[in-house]
Amino acid sequence: MSPLRFSDHSLRSQIALVFGTLVVGLAVLLSLAFGELLKLRIERDAGSALQVIAENAGKLLANGLLERSREAEVLAAAEAVWTKGLDSPEAHHMLARSQATQPHSVWIGVADAQGIVRTATGGLLVGQSVAERPWFREGLQKLHVGDIHPAKLLEQLLAPPPSGEPYRFVDFAAPIRLGPTTIGVVGIHGSWEWTREVMESLTPPRTDDQAVELFVFDHKDALIYAPDGKTRALQEAGQRLPVELGRPPTTDRTASPATVARWMDGRSYLTATVALQARNSASDLGWRIVAREPVELAFAEAHRTVRTALVIGLTAALLASVLAWLAARRLSEDLYALADAASAVEADKPGTRIPQAHSSREVRKLSRALGRMTHRLLASHEAMEEKVRLRTLELEAANRALDLQARTDALTGLLNRRGFETQMAFALALARRSSRPLSLITVDVDHFKRVNDTYGHEAGDEVLRRLARTLEMRLRNSDVIARLGGEEFVALLPDTDLVGAQAIAQALVEAMAEQLDPVVGRITVSAGVASMRGLQDSSMDILRRGDAALYEAKGQGRNRVCVEA
Repeated sequence: MSPLRFSDHSLRSQIALVFGTLVVGLAVLLSLAFGELLKLRIERDAGSALQVIAENAGKLLANGLLERSREAEVLAAAEAVWTKGLDSPEAHHMLARSQATQPHSVWIGVADAQGIVRTATGGLLVGQSVAERPWFREGLQKLHVGDIHPAKLLEQLLAPPPSGEPYRFVDFAAPIRLGPTTIGVVGIHGSWEWTREVMESLTPPRTDDQAVELFVFDHKDALIYAPDGKTRALQEAGQRLPVELGRPPTTDRTASPATVARWMDGRSYLTATVALQARNSASDLGWRIVAREPVELAFAEAHRTVRTALVIGLTAALLASVLAWLAARRLSEDLYALADAASAVEADKPGTRIPQAHSSREVRKLSRALGRMTHRLLASHEAMEEKVRLRTLELEAANRALDLQARTDALTGLLNRRGFETQMAFALALARRSSRPLSLITVDVDHFKRVNDTYGHEAGDEVLRRLARTLEMRLRNSDVIARLGGEEFVALLPDTDLVGAQAIAQALVEAMAEQLDPVVGRITVSAGVASMRGLQDSSMDILRRGDAALYEAKGQGRNRVCVEA
C-alpha cells in the first residue's frame, strides 16, 4: 500500500498534526530559550556573589596592610622616645605596647643605622645584625612593606603557630629620623596567620549546595595562601594562578564577572579574581585574591531551572496538542456538511447547495498569520525591554551626577558641608574604634567682606580658590578638606593630635601670608584648632570648639592660630 499523502488525511488530522507540531516546537524552543536565559542569570548571580566575596577579602587585606604600615610610621615618628636612645626603657615599653594591641605583630624591633638590633619585643635578636635583611635596607630610605617570606632568624626562637604551618611574615619598616639624620629603623614582622583569619571570616560555611574557597596569589602568580591548611601541599604540588584568570576582563556587561577555570586538581571551578587595591604605594604588593566554587555546585540551581522549564514546556505542548485535536474535531464538521451536501446533490434533492468551505487553506493561512503575529510580539517586547534598560541607565547616571553635585562645592571643587559631614562621621567612628587621635582646623579669610566690596566678587572668588589650592597642596591625601560656606573652610586630620594639628595650621597661615594675589595683594587667614577629647565627643562638639578657637584668633588680631580652650 502506498503511504498516505498529507492531503489525503482528514481535516481533523491535518489541523491536529499542523497545530500540534507547531505548538510542540514553539513550546520546546521557548522553554529552552527562557530556561537558558534563567540559567545565564543564575550563573551571573553566582559569579557576582563570588566576586563580592573576593572584593571584600581584598579590602580587608588592603586595610590590614595599611594599618600595619601606619603602625610602623607612627612608631618611627615618636621622636620624644628616640631622643632618649634606641634601647631606652621607654622604647622597649612602646614596642611592647604596640605588640599587645596587634597580636599578629610577632616581632617588633629597632635597629640602629649600622643594622644592629638595639631593642625588640621579647628581647629577640637584640645585639644581632640585620643589616643584610631587605626590610632594614629599604626601611633606611622610606616606609617599606615587604612581600610574604618564610621566617629566617626567628624560626628557632618562636613557639610554633596554632595552624601548625611554618612561620611566614610580611615585613613593615620605617626610618627613624631625628632632624635630617636617620638614626635607625623600626621593623615589624607581621604573622601571615592574620590572613587566614580574614579569609575564614568571609568564607560561607560549607553545605551540600555551597563550597566557596578563598586563595591569595602574589605578583608572580605563585600561591601564598590556601584554605584549610593546604598552602604548603599546594605550593609543593606547583599550584599557580590558573591561566584563564590571567586573561583581560571581558567588556560584555551581560557576562558573569567570574570565569570557569580548570585548576591543578583537574576539576573545573567557577572562579572570581580581584587585584588587591593597595591603600598606599608601599603596600602595593600585586596580590590577587581568588574565590572559587565547584561548577557542579555553583550551577546546580541553573541546571535544575533548565530541566524544570523544559518539563513545563513539554507539558504545556502536550496539553495544547490535545486542545488542538478537540478544536479540529469541531472544524471537521465542515467536511461532514460537504459530504452531506454531495450526497444530497447525488440524490437530486431540491434546494441542495454545496457550501464554500476552505478549511485546509484557512488553517494554513492562520498558521502564517499566527507566525507573523508571534514574531511581531517578540520583537516589540525586546524593543520595549531595551528602551527600559537604556532609560534606567540614564536615570542611574543622572542620580550619580546629582549626588556628586550635592556633595561638592561648585566654586572650589572641595567637599561642601553635606559631603564633609559624611566624611567626618566616618573618620570619627574610625578614631573611636582604633583609639587614635583626630583633629580639625577651621580656616577663615581675614577681611573677606572688604575684599568683595573693594575688588568685586570675582576677585573674592579667586581668593577662595587660592586658599582651596593651598589647603590641597599643604595637607595629606588622607586629610579631608571642605568649604563649609562663604569664606569658611575646614580640614579634618586623622591620626593627628592637637599639637600636630596646631603645627599644620600655623604652616597654612604662614603659607597664605607669603602669597601675593595679583589683584588683592597680601591675603591673610585665621585658623582655629580642635581635637577629639574622648569617645563621647561628637562631630558638632569638635566643630564648635574649632569655631570658638577661630573666633579667638580673629579677636587677637587675625593672621594667627588659636587652639581650643
